[in-house]
Amino acid sequence: MKRIYPIGLFMFLFNFLTSCNGQTSNPAPTPQSLNSGNTVGGPFENGEFIYIGMPEIINSTDTSAGWVQDGQKLLITGTIFKQDGKTPAPNVILYYYHTDINGYYAKREGLDQRVARHGYIRGWVKSDEKGRYAIYTVRPAPYPNGDMPAHIHPSIKEPDIDKEYYIDEFVFDDDTLLTPAKRNALENRGGSGILKVSQKDDFQVAEHNIILGLNIPNYPEPN
Repeated sequence: MKRIYPIGLFMFLFNFLTSCNGQTSNPAPTPQSLNSGNTVGGPFENGEFIYIGMPEIINSTDTSAGWVQDGQKLLITGTIFKQDGKTPAPNVILYYYHTDINGYYAKREGLDQRVARHGYIRGWVKSDEKGRYAIYTVRPAPYPNGDMPAHIHPSIKEPDIDKEYYIDEFVFDDDTLLTPAKRNALENRGGSGILKVSQKDDFQVAEHNIILGLNIPNYPEPN
């Protein structure tokens, strides 16, 4: 059983729920990932991967398969807001995937080969009635022999928008590979993806909020 650490300094506590590995897969329809024109979010390579292996029941808290790796434990937690940046947005699916502690999108037995490019450290959360979510995982390593900062790939599926879209990659403020030029190159999709981590016992915590539609091409105008 995976171990959860207390986060009493935060405004809310999440109950530890079953990890993505223990949930039932849902063979949801697969939209086209490379639509252009007026498609919300614009072109999105492999955007349909969000639906492959998607659990039938998605909780607001997820523990990734990477949690058990011998690396830096990491909690990412926050609130998903509607376009006004103030109103909590419930029932929004956030899909994520990232490298392991060696910088690889690692494979393992049982991994669906259709999503092998994402590796096995992947998962989903769905914002609760107050827009909150929490992800327990391991801090990823940058690609070997490269200069790209370590990062987590997130994408969003809103309940009232047919198309999934990506938001800024989650990167780490204390990463020496995150140069000023790379910071300036971020698109601020959904808000800045730069995570500022703090140390709590033997794991790191990053509080990160997301604003739906922010800097997302072709996003519907609010009613």
